[in-house]
Formats: sequence, C-alpha cells, structure tokens
Amino acid sequence: MIKLEAVNKWFGDYHALVDINESVAKGEVVVVCGPSGSGKSTLIRTLNRLEAIQSGRIAIDGQDIHAPGLDINEFRSHIGFVFQQFNLFPHLSALGNCTLAPVQIRKLKPAEARERAMALLDRVGLAHKANAMPSELSGGQQQRVAIARALAMQPPLMLFDEPTSALDPEMVGEVLLVMRDLARDGMTMVCVTHEMGFAREVADHVLFMDAGKVLERATPDDFFNRPQHPRAQQFLADIRSPFDAQR
Repeated sequence: MIKLEAVNKWFGDYHALVDINESVAKGEVVVVCGPSGSGKSTLIRTLNRLEAIQSGRIAIDGQDIHAPGLDINEFRSHIGFVFQQFNLFPHLSALGNCTLAPVQIRKLKPAEARERAMALLDRVGLAHKANAMPSELSGGQQQRVAIARALAMQPPLMLFDEPTSALDPEMVGEVLLVMRDLARDGMTMVCVTHEMGFAREVADHVLFMDAGKVLERATPDDFFNRPQHPRAQQFLADIRSPFDAQR
C-alpha cells in the first residue's frame, strides 16, 4: 500500500527526513513514535503531499505520488487524514461535515451521502449528535466526527497525526477505541501517536524515529520488551513512570 524509497526532506538547512526506506502492507497498522522533533509528523504529512520531499520516491497503492500530472485533489480524496486539531468546518453540523466531500467530490446523491454519514456517525457513537455544531461537541466528540468524515470518502488508507494530543486525558480513550475498531476491521493505518498502550495493543509494526531517521522497526512485543537501538531503549526508559519502577 505504501512504499518509501530513499526519501529526504529539508526545511532550509534542517534535514527533517533522512533516507527513509519503509513499506506498509495493505491491512497493516503501523504506529510511528519517537521524541518531539524526530520527524514523525513530517513523515506522515509527506504521504498525502501536505509536505513535499526533495529526493526519493513515495508510492501509494503503486502510484508515484510525485509523478508529473498527478491530480493532487483526486489523489488526496482516497486518503483519510485525521489531524491533531480536528479541523472540522465550524459552520457545518457533524452530519454536514461528513456529507460535504462525498457530495461535492464523489458526486454522491445527498440522500445516499446522508445515509452513509449517519451509519459512520453511529459507528463512532455519535448518531445522536448528527445535528450538533462542532462548538457544541467535546474535543473527543469532534475528533470522532473527524474520523467519520474521513471514512465517508471510503479511503483505502487512513493517516492519523497525533489524533489524541489535543484532547483532555478522559477523552483520549474514546478516540483510541474507534481507531482500534478500524484496525480490527482491516483498515490500512499509519498512526503518529504518543499512546504507547495503543501501539502495544493494535500495531502490527512500530517505527521508532529520532533526528529524521527510522532507527528501529519491530513488532510491538519486540519493541517494548526487546528494543535493539540504544536510543529506543532510552526513549522507553524515559516514558516509563517512576511509579512503575517502584512496583
């Protein structure tokens, strides 16, 4: 589904992504983790061309996404992207947010788009909030609507860029549960997240990044219990609570 070959990205003199070579199979869930500034969000934003790359190649479902003549809007319509800050349209209801793109871009009939949107809002536990405006929803509810909105385009791939980082702690779980259910349904997913419990439970592979490089790719079991790279070992030691060490 995704293949990155020798991908490099700079911001001025700053080398944000350094020779990335990775692949994600169809139906696979990959969690990208690492310290702040490691390149995680930059990496995921290159996958739908929110960030350009300076060298290398990225292919999505066999298509070179930097090929000349690529219709970038059509390309992006096949990739679901969930942001940190929800990015709902504030003037549209939850239902309106979920029907806009299918009607405008996919040319679905409004009744069909509404039926699909209601099914997706029900799936994320918010059918009863279909007519609520974003300002009337909690952060966790807004993020669940954002997931439903992305799914309304029936994408074969979902990207999540720290989807719980802007949420109060008690709202994190409700979003992670929706993501877990998506993973169990076989959705191909790449998730940048600090939620290590989610990574341990749901991921097929964990990528650990630091300084723009992927330093480790492992199963959750190997990553959390037998990390190989010294930087990964230090990262895991740093995020473990001091209370854990006292148990």
